Amino acid sequence: MKEFFLKIWPWVKNKYVITLLVFFIWMLFFDQNNLLDRIRMYSEIRQLEDEQEYYEQEIKKDSTRLHELTTDKDNLEKYAREQFYMKKPDEDVFVVIEEE
Repeated sequence: MKEFFLKIWPWVKNKYVITLLVFFIWMLFFDQNNLLDRIRMYSEIRQLEDEQEYYEQEIKKDSTRLHELTTDKDNLEKYAREQFYMKKPDEDVFVVIEEE
């Protein structure tokens, strides 16, 4: 161990090496754009991009459903019966809830 320390000591006491080392430590941890913040921001960006993709798919699905409902009266009636339990005056509606 002492041999290793003796080999590296001339490099360590060099003022340029010390300056570079301090610079890298400063950039990694203390700077406004440090490495830790960059990693955190990158993961947040990935999460937001995934959410954006999900919502774009939902918008596409909802817009096709809206188009179907506005163009076809049978689809509108089916949707109203399924989602809002609407019925005609002479019908009875039974709601079946499955237990797990």
